[in-house]
Amino acid sequence: MRRSRITAYVTSLLLAVGVALTGAATAQASGTAAATGYVALGDSYSSGVGAGSYISSSGDCLRSTKAYPYLWAAAHSPSSFDFTACSGARTGDVLANQLGPLSSSTGLVSLSIGGNDAGFADVMTTCVLQSDSGCLSRIATAKAYVDSTLPGQLDSVYSAISSKAPAAHVVVLGYPRFYKLGATCLGLSDTKRAAINGAADYLDSAIAKRAADHGFTFGDVRSTFTGHELCSGSAWLHSLNLLNITESYHPTAAGHSGGYLPIFTSAA
Repeated sequence: MRRSRITAYVTSLLLAVGVALTGAATAQASGTAAATGYVALGDSYSSGVGAGSYISSSGDCLRSTKAYPYLWAAAHSPSSFDFTACSGARTGDVLANQLGPLSSSTGLVSLSIGGNDAGFADVMTTCVLQSDSGCLSRIATAKAYVDSTLPGQLDSVYSAISSKAPAAHVVVLGYPRFYKLGATCLGLSDTKRAAINGAADYLDSAIAKRAADHGFTFGDVRSTFTGHELCSGSAWLHSLNLLNITESYHPTAAGHSGGYLPIFTSAA
C-alpha cells in the first residue's frame, strides 16, 4: 500500500513536470511563431528607385512595387509588412524615421544603408564631370570616410534594430559593382570604371564586417549582378539619365527581381 502511494506520487510528479515542460516549450514556440512580421528599411536601393511603379503614398521616398522587399512580401505573405525604406536615406534617417514598425513580433528585417553616408551621389557626379584624377581623389575621400566614420554609424543603426526587434533575423544587403570592365562602352574611362567598382567593393566589405559583428546576415548582390553591369549589353542598372537624374545608377526592375530578390530570399 505504501509502495503504491509512493508510485502514485512519483507518477503524478513526473506528469506535472512533463506538463510544465510541454507548456514552456509551447510558449517558447508560440513566441517564436509570433515573430513573423517583415520590416524593410534602408535607402533607394531598398525602396526601389529605378524600378518604376512607385507607390503614390510613398511620396519622395519612391517605394516601388517592383522593389525586392515588396516582391518578397508578395511571394511569402508575412504576418505583417512595413516598407519604410526611403530614397536618399542615410544612417541618421533610418534611426530617426524608419524604425517605428520594429517590435518583438518582427521576425525579419532587410536593410541597405551606408552608400549615401559615404557620398555615393557626389562620387558619381564628380566622376562624370571631372577628370580621372578628380574622380580618383573623390573616391579616396569616400574610402577614408568608410574607414573612419561609417562603421560607428552602422553600429548605431544595427544596435537600434536589435534593441527594437530582438527576435528578428536581419539581412543587410550590399551594393553591386556598376561596370563591366574591358568592354567597349561610351561614357566614363576605364580608369574611372575600375575605381568606382573598387569603391563598391570597399564599401561592401566594410558593411559586411559590421553586419557580421552584430550577428546579421550579409547579402552580397555582386554575384547576381555579374554580367548585368553597365557596359555589359544586358544591364540591370540605369546609366546616367539626364531626364531622370534620380534613377541614374540605380537598379532597374530586373535588377530587383533578378539581382536583389534571389540573394535576399536565400538569406531570409
